[in-house]
Amino acid sequence: MTDFNAKGKVVITCKDRFSAILEKELKDLGFKPKLVFRTGVELYASLNECIFLNLHLRTASHVLYEIKSFYLRHADDIYRRIKSLPWEEYISNQTYFSVYSHVDNESVDNPLFVNVRIKDAIVDRFRENTGTRPDSGSAYEGAVIQLFWKETEASIYINTSGETLAKHGYRKIPGTAPMLEALASATILATGWDRKSPFVNPMCGAGTLAIEAALIATNRFPGLYRDHYSFMFIQGYDAEVYTKMKEDLQNEIIEVPGLKIIASDISAQAISFTQENAETAGVLSLLQLEECDFEETSLPEEENGVVFLNPEYGERLGEEEELELTYKRMGDFLKKRCAGYTGFIFTGNLELAKKIGLKASRRMEFYNGTIDCRLLKYELYNGTKEPIAE
Repeated sequence: MTDFNAKGKVVITCKDRFSAILEKELKDLGFKPKLVFRTGVELYASLNECIFLNLHLRTASHVLYEIKSFYLRHADDIYRRIKSLPWEEYISNQTYFSVYSHVDNESVDNPLFVNVRIKDAIVDRFRENTGTRPDSGSAYEGAVIQLFWKETEASIYINTSGETLAKHGYRKIPGTAPMLEALASATILATGWDRKSPFVNPMCGAGTLAIEAALIATNRFPGLYRDHYSFMFIQGYDAEVYTKMKEDLQNEIIEVPGLKIIASDISAQAISFTQENAETAGVLSLLQLEECDFEETSLPEEENGVVFLNPEYGERLGEEEELELTYKRMGDFLKKRCAGYTGFIFTGNLELAKKIGLKASRRMEFYNGTIDCRLLKYELYNGTKEPIAE
């Protein structure tokens, strides 16, 4: 049986370019990262702390607890090395499990072969020691085992998350070209928004940015919306520990008097989707929804607020030509109506971004799936100081 209080190496994975934001998230939660790399953060933590991380992290993908690191030269050696590990300490012969691997080794041309060999090794160990074997497959329904293998260095982990943490669980209607919840959180955190000044989201689509802003401001964490994780299938798991942490999430919610989060879209369907998703997330009462063109969006007369636009990128030539005017109008909107705010435009089309007509004070790199994107920051001064034209 596994000791859930024993500390070990933990790797928290994230989308490429998220790691600096994930690192700050971890520090804010009281953890001390040991190593930060492009797609994750490494630290030392217990399995019970992994439960806490799964419930709280907004920008992570998976929380991995290391079982063992070892030398692995060739695909022929996988079965022997994996079978020698004490799997009965981690799962029972009644536990469904799945295996995933990331492999960069010249002896492997198909990672699925590695997954099968790992499954065979675990199943055979159980069959020889107990006479029965656990079921296995590809679904994230039970325990999840994960291998990272580069050249001759290999590490095997318990994936304590299972399904990705990047989906926060409240979004029942994604809408057209939705922004993944973890990406929405990462971009909002990157703005430096103070979580109490107005957050204005024209072109809101299905409302992911506005909803994530409300969740962040009121300390609502993703674990509120999910009840199934792979740590629940590890030997030694104490359901009472999880239940207590889940209850604590409710106690962590805070009120923010006067909070103004405004989401607008010209599409009645988009506003309807936003309403449904916000209701599922429990933050509908915190949003002011408006069906209008983005230029007509309400802007409270307060300083230090954030205006965040996430326009279409345009995948075909005709679309790009149509969107040129939209991008120019966005620039005009920021310049003429948003003085005193900080403007942000998130786009995956850097040519269209040139049509905005304002000089960005900062360009932050992100990926939306495989699309190379930028979060463009615009200082929108009050008074005589004008935004600089490009």
